[in-house]
Amino acid sequence: MDEEYDVIVLGTGLKECILSGLLSVDGLKVLHMDRNDYYGGESTSLNLIQLWKKFRGNDKPPAHLGSSRDYNVDMVPKFMMANGTLVRVLIHTDVTKYLYFKAVDGSYVFNKGKVHKVPATDMEALKSPLMGIFEKRRARKFFIYVQDYDEKDPKTHEGMDLTRVSTRALIAKYGLDDNTVDFIGHALALHRDDRYLDEPALDTVKRMKLYAESLARFQGGSPYIYPLYGLGELPQAFARLSAVYGGTYMLNKPECKVEYDDEGKVCGVTSEGETARCKKVVCDPSYLPNKIILPQKQLGRKSDMYVFCCSYSHNVAPKGKFIAFVSTEAETDHPESELKPGIDLLGPVDEIFFDIYDRYEPVNEPSLDNCFISTSYDATTHFESTVSDVLNMYTMITGKVLDLSVDLSAASAAEE
Repeated sequence: MDEEYDVIVLGTGLKECILSGLLSVDGLKVLHMDRNDYYGGESTSLNLIQLWKKFRGNDKPPAHLGSSRDYNVDMVPKFMMANGTLVRVLIHTDVTKYLYFKAVDGSYVFNKGKVHKVPATDMEALKSPLMGIFEKRRARKFFIYVQDYDEKDPKTHEGMDLTRVSTRALIAKYGLDDNTVDFIGHALALHRDDRYLDEPALDTVKRMKLYAESLARFQGGSPYIYPLYGLGELPQAFARLSAVYGGTYMLNKPECKVEYDDEGKVCGVTSEGETARCKKVVCDPSYLPNKIILPQKQLGRKSDMYVFCCSYSHNVAPKGKFIAFVSTEAETDHPESELKPGIDLLGPVDEIFFDIYDRYEPVNEPSLDNCFISTSYDATTHFESTVSDVLNMYTMITGKVLDLSVDLSAASAAEE
């Protein structure tokens, strides 16, 4: 361990493993350490025995659930947008050869006491029971505008500068009612709250286009794909990439104390009496708690709730068993009761586990201390914000922007 590295990465969460892989491909000498004896950090997938150990201590899983190794239960439940940035990173790095994906069957929204298929195209909007006949016509015009919109072609803008026009003003032009606005903003654009309405409309239009493009990738019932054997496969795949390019991995390393020189810059990491020297440290918030803040709870804001369900078809449970997740941003001191509307949709449940974790954001200045800290995972359905954080960190570390202009058709064989 007593060597010099360009970068030491602490924690094997997805963000850290992607960065470890990207930096190794760039030719940097990378040491990757984790206090745990498994990959994945917060974004790992647990078998039944590991799940019971985490939530139930010394209790053992009941026999009727079947074999422990048939389960892969995600700790941060998310899907991947089929046309999204994470897929582009997977293709760019050729990590697709370590993974297999399957499309997710459907995407639905809860509206007026019922669950409805989310319409994502003008034709689906015409068939949707979410809207009346006149509303469908108005919505269809809006969907066509979004589908035809090209940021580089002013002819498609209809005289509106979407970097200035608010989402509220854009939608008002089409006369859509509040109910339609609600599912457009939350079920298609996948915003977590209603702040987007008063922000520039370009972001919402891009999000809607990503949803529709992702939906079209596999002609399926949803825009999402999901790795076989669970999300824990993702960090391991990027770890393999790093190792192929010379990255060194050390799991089960206690403490991992970051060391600084006289100027306050990172100079190494110490564990078990040995120090590895480095120029930069990349880590999740748990390794440098003195350089992070807990964002203030935004009281009065209504956060969306997300319900996921996966099963044997994605190799995360035995036949006949389903794993469901209900997640949201906690807004009260009784978060378990906040989840009740989502849990009520599930029907009878064999076992239920509640987990609450704080969201952290770095407050340090990386240019001064060379510490690059990821933000905690949010409660969204997908990885777009996760990868956005990774790409921002990559640019801060290397001074380069990662070129993701790849041919997505190249990934079709790996993902089908």
